[in-house]
Amino acid sequence: MSSILWSDLVPNALQLLSPTAWIVMLTVAASTVIFYRQRAEVAKHINRIPGPPALPLLGNSLQWLVDRDEMFSTINGARLLYGRRQGFNRVWAGLKPYILISKATAAERILSSSKNIEKGRDYDLLKPWIGTGLLTSHAAKWHQRRKMLTPTFHFKILANFVEVMNKQSYVLVRQLEKQLNNTEGFDCTIYATLTSLDIICETAMGYPIHALEKSDSEYVKAHEKISEIILERLQKFWLRSDFIFRFTKAYTEHEHCLKILHDFAYSMIQKRREMYRQRKQSMLSETGSADNAPHSEEAHGQRKQLAFLDLLLELSEDGQLLSDADIREEVDTFILGGHDTTATALAWMLYLLGTDQTIQERVFLEIDGIMGGDRERHPTMAELSEMRYLECCIKESLRLFPSIPILSRTLTTGVDIEGHHIPSGTNAVIMLYQLHRDPQYFPNPEKFYPDRFLPENSTNRHPYSYIPFSAGPRNCIGQKFGALEEKAVISAVVRNYKIESVHRREDLILYGDLVMRTKGGLKIRIQRRI
Repeated sequence: MSSILWSDLVPNALQLLSPTAWIVMLTVAASTVIFYRQRAEVAKHINRIPGPPALPLLGNSLQWLVDRDEMFSTINGARLLYGRRQGFNRVWAGLKPYILISKATAAERILSSSKNIEKGRDYDLLKPWIGTGLLTSHAAKWHQRRKMLTPTFHFKILANFVEVMNKQSYVLVRQLEKQLNNTEGFDCTIYATLTSLDIICETAMGYPIHALEKSDSEYVKAHEKISEIILERLQKFWLRSDFIFRFTKAYTEHEHCLKILHDFAYSMIQKRREMYRQRKQSMLSETGSADNAPHSEEAHGQRKQLAFLDLLLELSEDGQLLSDADIREEVDTFILGGHDTTATALAWMLYLLGTDQTIQERVFLEIDGIMGGDRERHPTMAELSEMRYLECCIKESLRLFPSIPILSRTLTTGVDIEGHHIPSGTNAVIMLYQLHRDPQYFPNPEKFYPDRFLPENSTNRHPYSYIPFSAGPRNCIGQKFGALEEKAVISAVVRNYKIESVHRREDLILYGDLVMRTKGGLKIRIQRRI
């Protein structure tokens, strides 16, 4: 009876379909066939690369549903188990393939490409906050913005920022006095984070937020909270869907944080734009010409106070057509990119100096010699540049604990690496933490040994074996700014305090936040230098 009914009903039902319905059905069917054929072709290449067994549809996603404390060790474990020999392995995040790379030659094939410069899919979670600025923009927009913004990081402009860096470094020195009698130790990450936020906001927006002295400010709290939410979305694959995310409590908090951050940035843009116009009008009155009026401030000794935001406003005035939204994207990108990353580098540097008193003393003697024994005067940019052993220490710290432990690119063209074809559409992830520990380039890789970066010890090293600021066309535009800030802050602290680390390195529990962190923070003790 059932078979008779179906044989009668199915033809009748098909006859009732309109031509449009037939076209839709055939299009869906054809698209499905094409999708699965393409996926089968991708899977054929990806599954030739070593990696953990994957479930249908879910891939390896369930293996990453661990506590944040375990996430970093889980990823490291997968690399050691499947990627030690070749320097790369694969995982599936649902239906999306990821290649985890920890070998210099393989990393070079990805990062040196002028075509594969699209950031990985995970960066999309940052777009509600920083839009499509320099960090997250697609290739065409990135090329335009990079060309426009590169002059704003000229060394002469960076030299003008040293004053802010020195001023905030000594705010930190004063705040650390509260910890002189703390024998249990304190988390230096907190101090580094707030100091870096103070520096980046004043240099980016020309407006001090006094985060170190007012850590309960609305802006500081919003910055911290939205970072936590983004991390949670990265770890829990179902929260990456905007549709699902909208039904969570975290979405409401996310939107509240965005409003605080964006309102603050737009407020600063309006204030600085008005100041810029007043400054331009003043110069016009004095010179009688609108041509290069703001630039004539150099003759009046005022230009050194310009912030990154002011420079963007000048670009806008010069016909580059940057709207307030465009400027806000780049200012927020600068704050995000130059805040947590530099703060993390500062905290690890302080901690590592506290683990080796001989290295710390060598750093102090270098700084003291350059500054002529004067602990009150702020260093100039030229004097900071002379601190070459301190620079080696910072590089070695970033080798062991890169602020951003992973980089990613979504391949727009396929790449062949050591006999394997990685198809377009694959997410290529550079695992800096493992890359920087390759014994081929860094013997005894776990040792904190700054002498690795002396010129005589690093001349023949593979250029992609150490890339804390990424490499290739899409490297970090602010790396010189970050290095300058780290020197200013570390030199100020070391000139005034002796540092001792509370925990041994082997007792630290690492986890990959948006930056490289540890459970319980990085605890140090300090005593005043006599």
